[in-house]
Amino acid sequence: MNNSIKEQLIQMADQDYKKFASALIPNIDNMLGVRLPKLRKLAQQLAKQDWRSYLAKADNEYFEEVMLQGMVIGYLKADIEEVLEAAADFVPKINNWSVCDSFCAGLKMTKANKEHVWGFLLPYFASDQEYDLRFGIVMLLNYYIEADYIERVLRLIDEVDHKGYYVKMAAAWALSICYIKLPEPTMHYLQSSKLDDFTYNKALQKIIESLQIDKETKQLIRSMKRKQSS
Repeated sequence: MNNSIKEQLIQMADQDYKKFASALIPNIDNMLGVRLPKLRKLAQQLAKQDWRSYLAKADNEYFEEVMLQGMVIGYLKADIEEVLEAAADFVPKINNWSVCDSFCAGLKMTKANKEHVWGFLLPYFASDQEYDLRFGIVMLLNYYIEADYIERVLRLIDEVDHKGYYVKMAAAWALSICYIKLPEPTMHYLQSSKLDDFTYNKALQKIIESLQIDKETKQLIRSMKRKQSS
């Protein structure tokens, strides 16, 4: 099966797309250049077949082979525990923002299992691995920025202490979404947060860049910017 999948991916490769996509994902040198709609179509087919054998034996040689595994997990029609077990096996394979964010976006079963998945996510916030933490944060911004969870979300993000660029950017992104959706608790948090200067200022920048924020509010947010220590 895996040789067949690898051959299909190689045949689907598009050199122009490879040049475009490679430029967006630094430090990745194993990309074939398969467009995402084609990967999704193949993932949907695999999720309906013997997906357990596929995931157990899947190869990780190419960027697309790893991306495909994450997509398959997102399409599974299986018991939540089995899906989360597959997710836990997959997370250590994440080594770039693209696979991480695509995987998180695909885990839509979270919407119907919020408390269960919340418990699953918590250990990732105790990790010292950059993409474990990004996975946890991006899951929060996809599924948990709502009134019932906002205080817990803000608390978790505030406790993250990692120097990784992709952790800091995910935290800033998440906080901007928090502010757009729930400005009052997020503003209260920003005024007393333990965030490092880079993450804090980047969160403010992303809020200001939002088309959903009015001019007066943007002025207020600009005034909150910290002077970064040299």
